[in-house]
Amino acid sequence: MPAFEIIEHTADIGIRAFGDTEAEVFENAATGMFSLICDLEKINQAVSYAVEVEAEDRETLLVEWLNELLYLYESREVLLTSFKVNSIGDNSLSGMAYGEPIDHGRHDLMTDIKAATYHMLKVMKTSTGWTAEVIFDV
Repeated sequence: MPAFEIIEHTADIGIRAFGDTEAEVFENAATGMFSLICDLEKINQAVSYAVEVEAEDRETLLVEWLNELLYLYESREVLLTSFKVNSIGDNSLSGMAYGEPIDHGRHDLMTDIKAATYHMLKVMKTSTGWTAEVIFDV
């Protein structure tokens, strides 16, 4: 099973992420989102950031997680390539994000993602693991 796949949407773009665990599907959703921004193969893991978010339910937790990662990207001017969810509950997530500062000589930015949205948002346990779907505002 792939970690994620791209979802084409009328004016925006999204991903469908897969994982054996809930933590893994959140990690793969983050990887999928940053794969739309830049070629992940060109990003080194030179810096790390602790990320903690809270929300009222799993779906909102996914949006908060992804939007916090986008905030790091925008505010610190870093590209993120690897993600680790250390703990996840119904209302909270604690994890790490790894990447490096943007180097315009090496990093070709592809898609300008403004935010993860609630449109068509899903996080669900299936018979084979977990699936999440999220559409991004571009």
